[in-house]
Amino acid sequence: MTDHSLILKNIRKHIELDKKELEFFTSLLSGREVLKKEMILEEGKDCNYLHYVHSGAFRAYALDQNANERIVMFALNDWWVTDMHAFVNEKPSMLNIQAMEDSTILQLRKSDLEKLYKGVPKFERFFRVLMQNSYIREQMRVIQNLTIPAEERYINFIAKYPQVVQRAPLKQIASYLGVTPQFLSVIRARKRK
Repeated sequence: MTDHSLILKNIRKHIELDKKELEFFTSLLSGREVLKKEMILEEGKDCNYLHYVHSGAFRAYALDQNANERIVMFALNDWWVTDMHAFVNEKPSMLNIQAMEDSTILQLRKSDLEKLYKGVPKFERFFRVLMQNSYIREQMRVIQNLTIPAEERYINFIAKYPQVVQRAPLKQIASYLGVTPQFLSVIRARKRK
């Protein structure tokens, strides 16, 4: 896979790179085809990569004490995904990340990220902005889960992530929202009326 146009467009949202910097960055990426249901990270394993979703869809989930999946996040085209806690702290992963459909990813190894920071310091700003946005999104999710009713959380979710609603099964969306699939079915039926 040699098409880097999408990831470069993603990066240009926050930083501008010259030709040499672009070439250095793209030389550090490795492409990978991922089949539906294939895992790119498993709980307890080393988390050595940041993954950029070039095409496709992924879900990141943890298992509770009863082995029920608890969706932590979705990642679609042009999104980044990893277990950030494990990646940054070099700890075993707490998450499983699985393809929801046939997908293509670009991977950046942790050791190469450090090289990137040294070789192209602008990338520290790029990834800082990504981390800030991610933290804000997760903080808002926690606040909403604690303060607003499930139906309103669902309405907010479909407004913010319509592409996820089209590609993720009801069961996974329910898990992400912290409700049962049956409860979400009732909400959806009521919204159709």
